Amino acid sequence: MTKQLKLVTSARPFLKWAGGKTQLLGEFSKRLPEELKTGKITTYAEPFIGGGAVFFSLNQKFSFEQCTICDANKELILTCRVIKESVEQLIEKLGILQSEYLQKDEKNRELLYYEIRDAFNRKLPEINFQKYSPGWVERAAWVIFMNRTCFNGLFRLNRKGEFNVPFGKYKNPEILNADNLSDVATLLKTTRIVLGDFTKCRKFVDDTSFVYFDPPYRPLNQTSSFTSYSKDGFSDTDQVRLLEFFKELDKKGAKIMLSNSDPRNENPADTFFDDLFSGYTIERVPARRMINSNGARRGEINELIITNYR
Repeated sequence: MTKQLKLVTSARPFLKWAGGKTQLLGEFSKRLPEELKTGKITTYAEPFIGGGAVFFSLNQKFSFEQCTICDANKELILTCRVIKESVEQLIEKLGILQSEYLQKDEKNRELLYYEIRDAFNRKLPEINFQKYSPGWVERAAWVIFMNRTCFNGLFRLNRKGEFNVPFGKYKNPEILNADNLSDVATLLKTTRIVLGDFTKCRKFVDDTSFVYFDPPYRPLNQTSSFTSYSKDGFSDTDQVRLLEFFKELDKKGAKIMLSNSDPRNENPADTFFDDLFSGYTIERVPARRMINSNGARRGEINELIITNYR
């Protein structure tokens, strides 16, 4: 049986995502392990799926026997599972939302946005994120709708797990892209989708695996943190724990790539990652900071690409 149900060549992230990796795909491509190109690597794991740009890119270039994606963000994993299981119903609901939204003036668009955001947060206690339910389809539609119509395309949760991003004033937002959702669903059909901590992918990784880590980036300063993609955040202690897991998978024989922010952009003396990943290959590549409330700070900075191979 072939991996894909149809040939997919143009699937792309279905959510706007702070720290999305579309702009760095070329840099990643230059640094892929040779074993991936020769077919010795047959499985792929991405323990922080986020927007999924790397997952979509690699799955349309290579034929993996099995993929595993994981994330601690419950709403993101719920949405991925809905796309995999019920994409046609999701497309139908998003089409209704898009039609209703676009025919309103700005004031009434804003009212609709907050009405949906309030319902989304109010129904949070009723959701069993472990057991798939047809009721998830509406929630996934709300996730995509809010992501496409909120301020700056952020996905941010407060400590209660509630979505708290304000309304964004877009003239003609693309709420529904049915073709892309169908392509994403195809790629997800043979992909294992796991909710939880990044270590949950442990049993799915061996010496035939390529693993890409895209953790919540370490903030460059006190005002640049976008780590609240889940209610629990991601601390320096978690970054150290990630290093230990990186080492564990390295011992298994997996080929591993990891990206993160470069603290030396703000403080040349901050060698946090240089010290943490000493002994591995660390490279700095230019990238643009795409999401910042201050437009003047949306400039070019360095990001880190760390691998356990050369």
